[in-house]
Amino acid sequence: MKPKSVAILAGTVVLSGLFLYTYFSVRSCVREKQWLALGPIENHPVRIYDVKYAREFNDMNDVQLNVAQAIGVPPVKDREEAEKMKGRLVLLEDCDLYVIRELTHSIPYVVPSAKELLDVIGRNFQDSLAAHGLNPNKLVITSVLRTEADVAALRKRNTNASENSTHRYGTTFDLSYWRYVKVDELRGRPYEDVPPEYLRAVLGQVLRDIHNQGLCYIKYERKQNCFHITVRSK
Repeated sequence: MKPKSVAILAGTVVLSGLFLYTYFSVRSCVREKQWLALGPIENHPVRIYDVKYAREFNDMNDVQLNVAQAIGVPPVKDREEAEKMKGRLVLLEDCDLYVIRELTHSIPYVVPSAKELLDVIGRNFQDSLAAHGLNPNKLVITSVLRTEADVAALRKRNTNASENSTHRYGTTFDLSYWRYVKVDELRGRPYEDVPPEYLRAVLGQVLRDIHNQGLCYIKYERKQNCFHITVRSK
């Protein structure tokens, strides 16, 4: 092939490439503007109902304590001691499923099976929200492992606080049923808020299914506005 022909062919290829790049870029930009112009992503709620919280979730402390002492860790003195118990305790961190908020009298450590249970609850909650036509929200963890120092400080503020709570053994976590963290947006479009009573109802349905499978014990805590959950197996 002659040099001139090669140059012409190369120029044609380059121009074609630029044309295609420009075409798809403009089309993508137009689609993105159309997407954003649709406004907030609305909820389309279906099949949302409350379970009988107090009746469904009434596993008392002595029942939860028996399994916590059997499969959990011994009471931990302080956070420094908890951090040394690698393998027996795992650290909980904020993720796409849940966040840890304001742990004033506990630290974010649990036994591995409790974290596995929490992850299952989080995934099932997200799936259930979508199935019920509701926008995504993250769960909020309000209490986890209480060290001996935490228990002592808590009892100074509240004399009715249990000295032998299941929270001492790393098997237990509390999930708020009124507080959630909204996922803000999808590709620039904001999500519409989900009423907290809808979120509680969906979480209640998820927990009932998991509870009925024998994976955990649950106590519906009215005063603390949370579900108090203890894993049942290692």
